Amino acid sequence: MDVQTFLSSHANPAKLYKLKHLSKVEVITNDPSGCTFTLGFDNLRSQSVAPPQWTMRNIDDRNRLLLCILNICKDILGRLPKVVGIDVVEMALWAKENTPSVSTQNNLEDGPVAATVTETELKVTVEKELVSQAEEEDMEALLDTYVMGIGEAEAFSERLKRELLALEAANVHAILESEPLIDEVLQGLEAATYCVDDMDEWLGIFNVKLRHMREDIESIETRNNKLEMQSVNNKTLIAELDKLLERLHVPSEYAASLTGGSFDESRMLQHIEACEWLTGALHGLEAPNFDPNYAKMRAVKEKRAELEKLKSTFVRRASEFLRNYFASLVDFMISDKTFFSQRGQLKRPDHADLRYKCRTYARLLQHLKSLDENCLGPLRKAYCISLNLLLRREAREFANELRASTKAPKTPTIWLEASTGSGQNTNAADTSTVSDAYAKMLTIFIPLLVDESSFFAHFMCFEVPALVPPGNKPAYGNDDANDDDLGIMDIDENDSKTGKNSTELAALNISLQDLLDGIQEDFYAVVDWAYKIDPLRCISMHGITERYLSGQKADAAGFVRLLLGDLESRISTQFGRFVDEACHQIERNERNVRQMGVLSYIPRFATLATRMEQYIQGQSRDLVDQAYTKFVSIMFVTLEKVSQTDPKYADMFLLENYAAFQNSLYDLANIVPTLAKFYHQASEAYEQACTRHITVIIYSQFERLFQFARRIEDLMYTIAPEEIPFQLGLSKMDLRKMLKSSVSGVDKNISVMYKKLQKNLTSEELLPSLWNKCKKEFLDKYESFAQLVAKIYPTEIIPSVVEMRELLASM
Repeated sequence: MDVQTFLSSHANPAKLYKLKHLSKVEVITNDPSGCTFTLGFDNLRSQSVAPPQWTMRNIDDRNRLLLCILNICKDILGRLPKVVGIDVVEMALWAKENTPSVSTQNNLEDGPVAATVTETELKVTVEKELVSQAEEEDMEALLDTYVMGIGEAEAFSERLKRELLALEAANVHAILESEPLIDEVLQGLEAATYCVDDMDEWLGIFNVKLRHMREDIESIETRNNKLEMQSVNNKTLIAELDKLLERLHVPSEYAASLTGGSFDESRMLQHIEACEWLTGALHGLEAPNFDPNYAKMRAVKEKRAELEKLKSTFVRRASEFLRNYFASLVDFMISDKTFFSQRGQLKRPDHADLRYKCRTYARLLQHLKSLDENCLGPLRKAYCISLNLLLRREAREFANELRASTKAPKTPTIWLEASTGSGQNTNAADTSTVSDAYAKMLTIFIPLLVDESSFFAHFMCFEVPALVPPGNKPAYGNDDANDDDLGIMDIDENDSKTGKNSTELAALNISLQDLLDGIQEDFYAVVDWAYKIDPLRCISMHGITERYLSGQKADAAGFVRLLLGDLESRISTQFGRFVDEACHQIERNERNVRQMGVLSYIPRFATLATRMEQYIQGQSRDLVDQAYTKFVSIMFVTLEKVSQTDPKYADMFLLENYAAFQNSLYDLANIVPTLAKFYHQASEAYEQACTRHITVIIYSQFERLFQFARRIEDLMYTIAPEEIPFQLGLSKMDLRKMLKSSVSGVDKNISVMYKKLQKNLTSEELLPSLWNKCKKEFLDKYESFAQLVAKIYPTEIIPSVVEMRELLASM
């Protein structure tokens, strides 16, 4: 802190006038608040600035100024501060010499201020850290030995210097007088030097010996450490070799089980334990379970070879046993006729006992797969061949007895044959037992085949999702529903993997082909048998097959789905064959030279369509609609061809047949969209035939009348109406002649029209509607003629339209 700032904040201005010319003052003091301030000085400004009486020409001026500052600090702090960088001794001496009070008065810019310094105020406290109490006492004792005034400091200093020189000279003289003593001391020092040299030599010898001893000790310690490390390593190696030998050891009971002994059910537990040990031992010798550094050891190689030999021996023995076992199971069942359907008794296939016996060796197959997966191929093939014989025998016997026990008509129904009467098929025999027999065949064997596929997939260790999920398994027999689930899902917990292994699934489907191939022939035989009895039953069988097909997963029992697909295709083919034959029967009608009335296949088709609608199940609607389209298309084409054999009566023939088609299919067209489309098509064709036939009849009696009207209509496009009466053949005279010949006997002409309409019509129920259409058409044409006459020949009188309408109504 600047000294003037400090003093200005703690003292009154009257005491500060002497400090205005200080450049820097440093005084160490303790502030009443506990803080420490540093105040000091190093020089003063020029003399011309200060008053004359305070110009510092010697040390007295400086001391007086310093005492003044100390006095001010004392007033401020209540005590004198510590002073740094000042010769306190000099100040103390100076203070003693200047004990009289000093009065000073100076006029500065702020006015005269008086300052009085007394002896008590000039006391300076010397702090302990600057001059100690002992030093101060020594200094006072020193000053007391000399009779000098306090102002004779220079003389005192000179005297001290002379005494110092005298003391140093005395010390030199004393040293010179003590030479003999010095010689003795030197001799003693020399003897001591020899002793020291001898001791140093001995110490060097001892040091070399100690260094050699240290090296020997270090060598001994190194060898000892190596021996200890070797001992630890040897113990570790022995322990590791013991573990290795333990892993390489083949228990005698396992070796005996793997190389010999029967595969009876009572010994299966021992075989399973031996397989588990062998599998673990082989896996234990493979990375990462086995240290690669051990792989090159001869003992390890020999032991691995021994394990491989044990594995191959066991796999060969087990595979041979299982192949023979599967064949013996199937041969036993085939030799016993009670397992198959017999005359008068349908036998439901029961494989519960077969699966139970196979399940005994399910664990064995799992371990064979883990030991050698390649051995499963021949085993799967052997199982499929054996079981395929059983399944085909069961299906053949069941299908034969099913056909024999089903009551069906002896003669097949002919639906669209032209030579038979139209009412023959109306009371056709009931053939529902045929489709029921087919449904029973599927009901028994499709779930059986699906179950066999599922059992085979898991029994033979295919890594595929469950073909028949637990809880949704189709039980094909009430008695076997619970016994058929033999816990095959418990064979291997890893079989519940999510995801699909496409390679495994492809291999499974190939094996299922071997397992079930040939059984489709018995299904085909049932389909062909049902077709021969009633071809329409193909519709019911198609729907039944489609229902089973939609219930099978695409990636599940693949062959079963293929079997159902083939059955569906065969049924569609057979039904298509029936449709083609029926179409040929329809086409035979055109060979007749003369056809009158309604063709026989028109009402027969209505009966056929009614029966087909009764047989539709599930997804067979498309099959039936395709048949409808083919039937009706051929019918309409044939109808048009037959009508051309006699053009004179073609329209009458067409309208009768189209009308019969509509009448017979009216109810079905309201519920079957495909038939509704053909119904409307027939309706349009009927209207066109009616129009053409009625027009011919009208023109046969009133040709001159309407030809005259047509000529007028044609001329109206080219000339004015008023000029038409002047044209050749259209004069008023010509009009009168035409009216006389055509209208004079109009009632007779109308009667002739009615007779002609009635003459060749075989369907009397159509006559009223046709006659009404004829009268309406005649009135429309006559009204047009009357309007033309009124416009072209306004003065001529003809029978009015009202008269004509009344005349027609009265007839």
